[in-house]
Amino acid sequence: MTEHDNPSRSPFMRVEIWSDIACPWCYIGKRRFEKALAEFEHRDELEVIWRSFELDPNAPSGYEESQDVLLAKKYGVSAEQARAMTSRVAAEARKEGLEFRFDIMKPGNTFDAHRVAHLAATVGLREAVVERFFRGYFTEGAPIGDKATVLYLATDAGLEPAAVQATLDSDAYADAVRADEARARSLGITGVPFFAIDERYGVSGAQSPEMLLEALRRAHGESKLVVVAGNDEASCDDESCAI
Repeated sequence: MTEHDNPSRSPFMRVEIWSDIACPWCYIGKRRFEKALAEFEHRDELEVIWRSFELDPNAPSGYEESQDVLLAKKYGVSAEQARAMTSRVAAEARKEGLEFRFDIMKPGNTFDAHRVAHLAATVGLREAVVERFFRGYFTEGAPIGDKATVLYLATDAGLEPAAVQATLDSDAYADAVRADEARARSLGITGVPFFAIDERYGVSGAQSPEMLLEALRRAHGESKLVVVAGNDEASCDDESCAI
């Protein structure tokens, strides 16, 4: 399996994954996809590319309120009900070996993180950086909208500090993020995670490893785009998540 953003490459199959760092179902979906990939007979012929998708492009760099309070306001529920919602998602995450700490989570704008992920793609480290961003945000309570935090996490994943800092100090890769999002719109993608296989076969939401594996196998021999609906709750869209 390779991860590369060079469109001139022609692997047997290309899987593009649109996601946002602040999307819990995207991290869960990543783990489920990895399980499916481990069982896929042609995994060595795959090129996997992570694509940018911002759930809330207008989010500030950080919030004063906790995640539970923000969710309570967003959905018009009590703080107790919000905690019950996040507990359900955390339980799903534990099934995939992930620990979600909604109690210490620090939401914020993910644009800079996406830009740095594009930088990582140029040196073959995008998947590693995306994974580090996810873990930092969902498990360690890292404020993902903070530039110093993005620098620390990206460097910890293997990127050169100077290159990350230069990216954060400029508008580098901003066009690449916007291009990913424009392409998502052109494909009719409104929620994440979304897995597009050779632009012929699409899977929406954090589906089970079995469904993702079936999609990979079926896409191997099909020639038209088919969207697998599955469980619509296991995705994030329109600045929110079904949690």
